[in-house]
Amino acid sequence: MSKVILILAVQILLVTTFASAVDRGDFARTMNPKRLHMKEKLTHLRVYWHDIISGRNPSAIVIKKHVAKHSFGSITMIDNALTSDVPINSTLVGQAQGFYAGASQHETSFLMAMNFAFKTGKYNGSTITILGRNSIFSEVRKMSVVGGSGIFRFARGYVELRTKWFDQQSGDATVEYNCFVLHY
Repeated sequence: MSKVILILAVQILLVTTFASAVDRGDFARTMNPKRLHMKEKLTHLRVYWHDIISGRNPSAIVIKKHVAKHSFGSITMIDNALTSDVPINSTLVGQAQGFYAGASQHETSFLMAMNFAFKTGKYNGSTITILGRNSIFSEVRKMSVVGGSGIFRFARGYVELRTKWFDQQSGDATVEYNCFVLHY
């Protein structure tokens, strides 16, 4: 009888231990970056984003046309060139891949979500992820860097955008992106 009570007590103890571990949410823990020898860095990147809607080989494709004025409701997928200078034939450093969608009924403003996938130099194979609001007729706009990979793992920061060239007729544009990225 005492063996049965002992076995029952051990089983109750085990059940309560496992139940309390699940209740506390022990699926994550805080790690100290210093113990991992991680040193945070700030990188400034200046690239030029070429949004080409016109021609035989566009880099931006309208998936859904706007249903109201100010491009509200439109969705455009992009695979835009990122270059080191304003001319589109300057050095290609990567691609901007993602989408932008008309998100305002009262002004031309887009929700943008994209990855800058770098293809050259020490940044080859690394990405930063950008998310935010782009009110395209404002002189300077800012969006968030919300993540990254490769050299830019644990990335966060912001980008400042300035339109360098815009063709009203075709919709093609070149935009300067100044990216300020904190990463490890």
